Amino acid sequence: MVVLIGTRDGVYRSATVPVGNTDQVLDSGNTPRIRTFPAVDGVFAATKSGLYRSVDEGKTWENLDVPREEVYSVVASPDGERLYAGTHPAHLYVSTDGGDTWDELEGFQDLPSRDQWHTPRHRNEAHVRSLGVHPETPDRIIVGVEVGGVHISDDQGETWTERRDGVHDDVHHVLIFGPDEYVASTGDGLYRTQDAGQSWTRLDTRLDNRYFREAFAFDGRLYAAAARSSPGAWRGENGADATLVESSDSGKTLEAVSYPGKPEEVILAWTVINGHVLAGTNDGRLINRDADGSWVDAGLVSGSIRSLATRE
Repeated sequence: MVVLIGTRDGVYRSATVPVGNTDQVLDSGNTPRIRTFPAVDGVFAATKSGLYRSVDEGKTWENLDVPREEVYSVVASPDGERLYAGTHPAHLYVSTDGGDTWDELEGFQDLPSRDQWHTPRHRNEAHVRSLGVHPETPDRIIVGVEVGGVHISDDQGETWTERRDGVHDDVHHVLIFGPDEYVASTGDGLYRTQDAGQSWTRLDTRLDNRYFREAFAFDGRLYAAAARSSPGAWRGENGADATLVESSDSGKTLEAVSYPGKPEEVILAWTVINGHVLAGTNDGRLINRDADGSWVDAGLVSGSIRSLATRE
């Protein structure tokens, strides 16, 4: 089993957990997403210098030449026939030939709120931060935009519907929990929908922390991590004041648990290895959830961890 670790400096690779020595295998800069897909060979890294693919467990990488350089998200259709890439600025592209050529899904630009997608901290622009699909709704694409909200297409990206009412528009990640059930991690709260975004329920009303980066689900359990506020406040006297919560009922109740690095370090990335959840923090710490539910150290890497994936 190989662990691939996306950081602010690129992608690192380890053949062991706990992680000992790691090799940098891709000098790509900031790497928000590393993903694998059941129907597609290889590993994909969405980075600020392009979308890369590796077919040899992360040893070597090929740039797939998405028309815009800064790629923040990637997803494959359940049958593996279509590959989608989300970029900064917020555009969406599709490839039907394994990434050899790309076409823009221009209907995404026609959404009514498109002119509102921007924030000063991202050059007064926005990016497609999250892309998701579910096998039971294979033609549906779920998009999370930072800053811009949640949007859905039910025809492989040709036409779009806004699903941003009731959820904060600073969307960092949308977890596809079921065909119509999603959990959105935002800059101001954790939200769940059970009707494909037509309505949203806020889950974190009893927590002091409101800044969520990404939720994760495994073996019927939901995991989410939050900080008191945005990353600009994670240093200094008060630190991030981070928390990790778990839920066995799709987020209806959230239980705070202890983990190495708390409360200074924020969990930003998740994956599964050998049947256990593995998480990574903004300080380069890897932590592993044991069979008894406790979290233990699993190694350190250089730089902030942004994304994780495993490959056999």
